Amino acid sequence: MNISVVIPMYNSRNTIINTLDSIKNQTAISCILEIIIVNDGSKDDSLKLVNKYKEDNPNLPILIVDKTNGGVSTARNKGMEIAKGDWIALLDSDDEWLPNKIEYQIDIIKNNPQIEFLGGPFNNRILKILWRKIDYLYKANVYDICIKNFPQPSTVIFKKKIFEEIGGFDELQRYAEDGNYFVKICSKYNLYYDPKLLIIYDSGKRGFGERGLSSNLKKMYHGNIKNIREYRNMKIIKFGFYLFLRSFYLMKYIRRIIISKIK
Repeated sequence: MNISVVIPMYNSRNTIINTLDSIKNQTAISCILEIIIVNDGSKDDSLKLVNKYKEDNPNLPILIVDKTNGGVSTARNKGMEIAKGDWIALLDSDDEWLPNKIEYQIDIIKNNPQIEFLGGPFNNRILKILWRKIDYLYKANVYDICIKNFPQPSTVIFKKKIFEEIGGFDELQRYAEDGNYFVKICSKYNLYYDPKLLIIYDSGKRGFGERGLSSNLKKMYHGNIKNIREYRNMKIIKFGFYLFLRSFYLMKYIRRIIISKIK
């Protein structure tokens, strides 16, 4: 099993070295064919730092791609386009993998060969989809992901053929783009979720309302609405479920505003 790691990078001087070290420390490092770092027009010295890191670690298969700024989706798509591995693993430049991340996921895939896409959580909380607790290896459906928006992008590993057959992230979308892509994948392929925590997510950030793109709750909300309109038009979801999600997302949006203000 050979894996291409794709890292989109933008102004990540404070985190990118820890991210790369987390790959270097993988117990299954021999399965990593290449580490593709796509510099998305960083304005700080991130590019200089990764070039120095590559020089200092000649045994790591690092490939650096420098491009003008276009957003995280353009960077991920560029990396996936040039990836040579049979599998692609995504990793954001402010996240870190735990040392056994790749080894653990390879074992799951080998024992469950029907899996085409595998992901997990960003914290230790049990995933709950309405009233159901998902604390086991679980085959997800599009309704699940619409309700809960999982898995976390830095946890996912999937077959390169998925990108070859349906393309990548929507490059015109800056908010809720990961959920958009994962629902489309789930509608055509076997997408599985495993509850084991395998990453350190941005130093314990909550996941919304603090900083970064996810801090703009209003635009995240409108990104989700855009997504479900698209799913409805593509007949991925039924009209009744679309109406349910409109109300559900509005309540979630209001709840997150309240939580953010309290915090």
